[in-house]
Amino acid sequence: MDRVNALDPPDALESFVALRTEEGRALLAALRDHSPAEELATATRLRRDHPAALVSAALGQARLRQRAVAKFGAEDAYRMFFTPNGVEQATRTAVATYRAERFSALGVRSVADLCCGIGGDAIALARAGISVLAVDRDPLTAEVARENAAALGLSALIEVRCADVTGIDTAPYDAVFVDPARRGGRGRIFDPEAYSPPLSWAIEAARTPAHAALKIAPGVPHEAVPDDAEAEWISDGGDVKEAVLWFGTAPRAIRATLLPGPHTLTGTGLPDPAPGPVGRYLYEPDGAVVRSHLVAEVAEQVGGRLIDETIAYITADGLHPTPYATAYEITDRIPFGLKRLKALLREREVGILTVKKRGSAVEPEELRRRMKLQGRNSATVFLTRVAGAPTILIGHPVTAGG
Repeated sequence: MDRVNALDPPDALESFVALRTEEGRALLAALRDHSPAEELATATRLRRDHPAALVSAALGQARLRQRAVAKFGAEDAYRMFFTPNGVEQATRTAVATYRAERFSALGVRSVADLCCGIGGDAIALARAGISVLAVDRDPLTAEVARENAAALGLSALIEVRCADVTGIDTAPYDAVFVDPARRGGRGRIFDPEAYSPPLSWAIEAARTPAHAALKIAPGVPHEAVPDDAEAEWISDGGDVKEAVLWFGTAPRAIRATLLPGPHTLTGTGLPDPAPGPVGRYLYEPDGAVVRSHLVAEVAEQVGGRLIDETIAYITADGLHPTPYATAYEITDRIPFGLKRLKALLREREVGILTVKKRGSAVEPEELRRRMKLQGRNSATVFLTRVAGAPTILIGHPVTAGG
């Protein structure tokens, strides 16, 4: 099978230049709605009238643009250019916009965006009225960032420089944003000192200006957060996207921010709530709340308790809506046992099952397969522990208005 590559070395920069020609742009416009399943047939047809290398590059770029819609929206994604790593690592627009608004609220008017990638954060900063120096050491990535700024009409606010970020003088800028590369040739990098540049260098760079933000992996241990930094975990649509260390804001503060909104919960140093019996309602905290260790703050909001001292599910007898957790009304609690669960679901005529788990080794897909569901009703099953005992809770989400 003829596999189409998207701006891959060694001819990546040359292919990108070709895509910016009139012929290349016309090809990309024609491929906007093409089906990846028909890529081979499409390539064969287009190569009758266009150079093979250009067709391969255009098909690959079209595929990247389709993937980028989820992060950038269709209006921007189909005007921008991408690299495979750029799509994978770029900040989605909602998160970048929120961060840019925080910078703007701090009075920041200029930012040195170090490790800018294809320019997602630089674009959001510029749209917030902030002038940006966007730096990346990879020549292709820098060219893509420069083209994206031009394509979106932001060249006047975004200067793109191809350089090693460790040699950049950030003194002229109000703030610094650093997004170290956390992926290498073998995939995701877990050792912060193996980031490019290393986390220790990024932290020192962030301490230089009056304000700074350092993007890190959401799995960072809390003990790794510097004492002079504020740590913020951000989720978008319920998915945890990143953690950010802020300098020059509120040292030692812990925040969980949920998008859209934004809704921001700030830690107050509450101890973990004591576990207690399962009440009428179960609250599932957002992932950013769990990552930021702010479950206790949510439990206080809803007047709840944990179902187990090691499980981040909150239970309460009353319904107290909160943006920081999804509420479920619990109808059944049974000891863990698939046979009994299957019988109960059959009795309730459950044909649509949502499976959630914390503290259980059972895989949701395997459970659904074994239940052999039939029926017109739906239910949510929680595979978890209650007071140390493997337990199944059954319920349904609480809709607006109860």
